[in-house]
Amino acid sequence: MKKPRIVLDTNVCLDLFVFRDPRWQHLLSAMQQDQVECVTSSSCRMEWTLVLNYKKLALTEIQQQTLLAEFDSLIHVMPDVEPTIKLPVCRDKDDQKFLVLAHAAQADFLITKDKALLKLARKTTRLGLFTIASPETWTSQHANIL
Repeated sequence: MKKPRIVLDTNVCLDLFVFRDPRWQHLLSAMQQDQVECVTSSSCRMEWTLVLNYKKLALTEIQQQTLLAEFDSLIHVMPDVEPTIKLPVCRDKDDQKFLVLAHAAQADFLITKDKALLKLARKTTRLGLFTIASPETWTSQHANIL
């Protein structure tokens, strides 16, 4: 059986790697046990590194390096690409890169907590692209992976 290919938005990565939100432990375990294939793009990874530097997170340099190393060990970085089809447009321009990545990577899922992205779920499904789901939805639907 083919492993699900997933894209995670930055806020989901924060919950997984920084805050260790127990609600998403199943997702993190699936990543750690190679039950899913996670992908990101160069620009999405850059956003992750910038977020790790936010003063409100108060992460030390060593903590940032450790979190980045964990991210890199679990998420494959692909080069940025231009979309080959007209994708739905996210109201938040900064989040459009996640739609482009999910399409370019032929992802099965884009896992996000972002309301602007979640509003596009019906459109991407109707177009036969990828499923946009919240971590709650993905976790409840894929509890059988592990």
